[in-house]
Parts: sequence; C-alpha cells; structure tokens
Amino acid sequence: MGWDISYHPISEQQMQEWYFDVLDNPERIEQVIRRSGMEEFYAAKYRQTMDVARSTGPEDTFDKTHGFYIAVVQGFFGDYFYTRGSALSFIEHPVFRNYCRPWTDFVPERYLTQTVHNRLVENYCGGVYLPYESAARLLTDYADGGPVREELDRMFSHGRIEVLLKALRFACAQRTGLLEAAEVVTPDPFDLNNSSSYSNLFHCDIDGPLLYHEAAKAQLEQLDRLPANELQPDRKTNY
Repeated sequence: MGWDISYHPISEQQMQEWYFDVLDNPERIEQVIRRSGMEEFYAAKYRQTMDVARSTGPEDTFDKTHGFYIAVVQGFFGDYFYTRGSALSFIEHPVFRNYCRPWTDFVPERYLTQTVHNRLVENYCGGVYLPYESAARLLTDYADGGPVREELDRMFSHGRIEVLLKALRFACAQRTGLLEAAEVVTPDPFDLNNSSSYSNLFHCDIDGPLLYHEAAKAQLEQLDRLPANELQPDRKTNY
C-alpha cells in the first residue's frame, strides 16, 4: 500500500493541552473545542479520536496508539504537511538520531505503554518527534551541506525535500516541534478531491499531494507509451 507520511507541527505543551489533559479529563474537551473555534464536524471527529485513545492499554505499542492519535489531533488545530513514501524514520544514518527526542524523555510514565519505538514501524503509526530546537538545528545543518543534506536529499527526492523544509520552517516559525506519522491522510493521486484524512483534510498543505498527483500522472503517461508486452505492473517506483 505504500506510505502516506505526514508532518505535524506541535509542541510538547500542545500535546499536553490537546491530548493528555483531555485523555485524563474527558470533560475538558468541550472547553478546548470552544477556545479553538473548531467546526462541529471536526469537533465530533476529535471527540471520537479521544474516545478511541482511551481504550489504549499497557500492552499496546505507544507509536501505533498515542503517537498516531496525537498526530491526528494536531491536524484539527492547524496545518500539517504530506510526503509520499519518504520519512525521517527511514533514514539509517546515525547522525539523525541526534535530532529526535524519545517519548520516554517527556511523556509522563502513566501514559507510556510496554513498547515504544520512537519511529515508524508500520502503517497507521506515529514516527519520530523533533522538538523545536532540533527542527531549527536540522534546518541549519541542511543549509550547511554535508551528510545531513545528502541524506535528506536522497530520502526526500523528486521535490519532496521542499515539503519537508516547508514543514520544518513552519514549525520553527510557530516555535513548535514536528511529529511524523503514517496514514493520517491518504491523498487520491488521481482525484485529490477524493482524498481522505482521519483529521482535518483541509489543514493538509497542498504541496505534497500535488507532487504525488504529478508523479502518478507522469507514471501513467510513461506506461501508456510502452508496448503492451513491455508493461511491468509490479515495478517499484519512487512513489
């Protein structure tokens, strides 16, 4: 099915206010909704997300529960960013570990489950979290070149690096961190109006879905030019 990756600007304080406080005190959600001016359609989705989150048990994987739900919740409050098939979690160079903050460093122990990966491990999952300082440092290190720029350009090829940089700059402008997730939003590359999201679809920055749309269209055009006996339906692509 591939990977639909999103990047969510959110601070640790916002995680506490929008997610963990509401997790402990369900009645607080109405105050949070009123203060944000959230439309009722998305308020209902927010309530439903938190109801599901409360079913998380100690035997669950944190990244596939709380990590994912936090990303969904962020999208009800503000912009987030999409890349198809490229993620910081997929970069194996050890230097990138220095930018990521483990959940165990700042999430109260009572919310931590038995298994915490601090990265994407499968679909419908939270990924790495970069606090504000790390997001700012990653932007600086990318501008300086070297292995950081090389690895990011390789992973976020075909124009996707511009989406990641836009997400990092947005987070830094808001003085928030950046949370990675998979399958919060699922663009339809052939009809973007038919895309779906567990969060607010209209808060998804359009640049990433447009890149996916253009790539899918180009691949179809390439297939149309091939003789029928040369079609390769299982061929892997960059998207």
